[in-house]
Amino acid sequence: MADPTFGLWYDFRNPDPGRPFGSFYREVLDQIGWAEQQGVGSVWLTEHHFCDDGYSPSPFVLASAIGERTSSLRIGTNLIVSPLHDPVRLAEDAATLSLLTGGRFDLGVGQGYWKREFEAFGQQVRNRPSLLEEGVEIIRRAWAGDDSGFDGKRFRLPAGLTVTPAPERTPQLLVGAMADVAIERAARIADGFLSTQNAHQQVYLDAVERQGGSVADARIYAGQWAIVAEDPERVWARIGKHALYQLNQYIAWGAFGPPEQIPQFSDPAQILEAGAYVLWDASTAVTELTALFRERPQVKDVHFWAQLPGESTDSGSERIEYLATKVAPEVRARLRSGA
Repeated sequence: MADPTFGLWYDFRNPDPGRPFGSFYREVLDQIGWAEQQGVGSVWLTEHHFCDDGYSPSPFVLASAIGERTSSLRIGTNLIVSPLHDPVRLAEDAATLSLLTGGRFDLGVGQGYWKREFEAFGQQVRNRPSLLEEGVEIIRRAWAGDDSGFDGKRFRLPAGLTVTPAPERTPQLLVGAMADVAIERAARIADGFLSTQNAHQQVYLDAVERQGGSVADARIYAGQWAIVAEDPERVWARIGKHALYQLNQYIAWGAFGPPEQIPQFSDPAQILEAGAYVLWDASTAVTELTALFRERPQVKDVHFWAQLPGESTDSGSERIEYLATKVAPEVRARLRSGA
């Protein structure tokens, strides 16, 4: 099997009122350029809107800046809330990014969940499955140079309009999902699956088989909720409050189900007890990740939060270096040797 990619996940959240966003962006871009030199192979960007902490509303702009700062790492979105966007613009922006980065960009999308965002963009949450599916079809047609037009339930596009410039290397179109029905849709329409906390991967592979796809050729890009450090308990004692902030906001927005039905965490220890985050030193991380790649060779990439909201980039960089030097090389060596 090909070597898996180890990557970083960024939301660009900055809840510290004393840290200007301009300098924060520059710090993170410097970090990403440095991380590529350490052997990090991918960067993944995510999207939300109207957040007090500036949760990245413009992943394509950030991806373009990252592309100019780097030369080899892959850049992807995990994920764009595609029902909030015109699919033609998504196709154009993704094609442009692919051209700018020499084919290093992949577009990951999902159907979203936050009612406030949908209302602000003139959409309705109940329409998100059809908005996602029709959007994916339009994006694929645009990249293929198909100008036959589109007349769907949510979108219409007149014939004779060709989206240009076309990508020289067609980006992968990945879909993230957590509910079974959404995972089934992802298996049917996507080039690969964006998984969360390694959950639902087998559900996705089973869905690929039901949809008549090749399980052997399936591709999974797995976002990890793990703190990897030499002394992860000590690190958690320092940064657990940032994880508490992160997860409780996701719960309040409805990421894991109706907010009124999902209790928020009361303290960082409860997060660990629930398994929402795990703590790994290098030995544990190597064991866990080697087992994951062996059990599911469809997993092509694992990516970790570079730093939690409010955590300094220097603090995040310590874990990035540890992951890149102590974990990734040993996992690859074990996979190659079969040991």
